Amino acid sequence: MSADELEILHRETAYHGFFRVGLYRLRHRLYGGGWSAEITREVVERRVAVGLLLYDPRCDAVVLVEQFRLPAHLAGFSSRQLEIIAGLVDRGDEPESDVARREAREEAGLAIEGELVPIHRLLTSPGGTTEAVALFCGRVDASRAGGVHGLAAEHEDIKVVVKSYAEAARLLRAGGIENASTMIALYWLAANRARLRRLWR
Repeated sequence: MSADELEILHRETAYHGFFRVGLYRLRHRLYGGGWSAEITREVVERRVAVGLLLYDPRCDAVVLVEQFRLPAHLAGFSSRQLEIIAGLVDRGDEPESDVARREAREEAGLAIEGELVPIHRLLTSPGGTTEAVALFCGRVDASRAGGVHGLAAEHEDIKVVVKSYAEAARLLRAGGIENASTMIALYWLAANRARLRRLWR
């Protein structure tokens, strides 16, 4: 928004730990004309994240990961979430595709074959965080997938889970996939699977 649509009156860092929280005072233009009252908002400020759906067209399977997630537990969901590969872009100039390849090695011990296919860019929660996610699909050999991976320095304990496409689709329909990025990636796969299998024949 331009300066005649948004006025940030004050910004400070309210907390800086694993996440950073910014405290803002602002006002913005109203659809009906004029300005809003002065409002205060806390914003969880995060770097861009990358999500990667690993797909093997030869055996029609997806490679997912399972790991402990405290916020999911606190929200009343399963504390062990079944997810696509994901990670944060460490530097602003690092290509998102390179991050996706790095995370595939770190979290699943797999190398991507060929080029990544972009899925979507999305905001995870536009009312509460700056986090944006770039979603990709990558081709892998699922027969090489398995084990527990992750970086010890980051306290990661990540189990690799291989599901046939049919099993993943059943899980999705039954509510067994509970996080948005994984749901979006799997729904995208449902719409693009035939095209991918022709492309990656």
